[in-house]
Amino acid sequence: MSAVNVRYEAATDQQRQRLRASATVRAYVALCKPRIVELLLITAVPTLFLAYRGLPSLLVTVVVVVGGALAAGSANALNCYIDRDIDEVMRRTSGRPLVRHTVAPRSALVFGVLLGVVAVALFAAATNLLAAGLTLAAIAYYVVIYTMLLKRHTSQSTLWGGVCGAAPVLIAWAAATGSLSWAAVLLFAVVFFWQPPHFWALAIKYREDYRRAGIPMLPVVAPVRRVLAESVVYSWLMVAASLALWHWAGPVYEAVAAVAGAVFLAEVHRLHRASRRDEADGGDRLVTMRLFHLSLVYLTVVFAAVAAGALLR
Repeated sequence: MSAVNVRYEAATDQQRQRLRASATVRAYVALCKPRIVELLLITAVPTLFLAYRGLPSLLVTVVVVVGGALAAGSANALNCYIDRDIDEVMRRTSGRPLVRHTVAPRSALVFGVLLGVVAVALFAAATNLLAAGLTLAAIAYYVVIYTMLLKRHTSQSTLWGGVCGAAPVLIAWAAATGSLSWAAVLLFAVVFFWQPPHFWALAIKYREDYRRAGIPMLPVVAPVRRVLAESVVYSWLMVAASLALWHWAGPVYEAVAAVAGAVFLAEVHRLHRASRRDEADGGDRLVTMRLFHLSLVYLTVVFAAVAAGALLR
């Protein structure tokens, strides 16, 4: 019986070790913010189809997916390291690994730097120096310019932080062609102007979180009506940039982009009208999450149409 008990306890210890190892892996993956990584790849991969005017190189596609995921994971892990004091205060981010102490701050810092080094080296070795340089610049911009400078000091952080969020399309184009073009710039503009209405819709819901953390997000320092007025402007710029791509992406893409843009504009205008009524009533009941979820669908549909349009031309 004692031998049976020893084997049972040994098996239990092994299970505990596996559970701890699994929890550690999940914590490091969470540092990378997988949903944001996925969103960046949704824009980068279809860009390859347009850059190649059809099916892209398998090698370049793998490099863009793997290298892009590593680069985004690096920026996000370093963001978690720098913002750990803010994340402790905000309910929305209270489950992040550094807040729950499942990853040590120094470990997160080393992990983020290593991911960035590997990502840049991968682009340099397998594609070209332009793609590698843009990757390094995007990581540096997100960590230094956005996280350390803009986010804590200006209400326009979401707008200018959009530079690194839109960078994957430039990186993908450069990886495919070794250069940039007006088509790449327009794709960049679509994502850049998409980000304010997308993120402000979320920030309006969580503005008390940001206020508690001392982050001057626009929905914290300005009335919701003004936030949505600016969202209307950026939404029109986004749709205009998307329609300007017709010369490169073709008529199928243009039709999809026009319909998707019309739906998006209808929703953002509806919210802006509702905000005026809500402000007049002295209320604070505006629900913006439908715009947030619609923006995710919009970006996915438009970039899927970019790939489809390139294949069908």
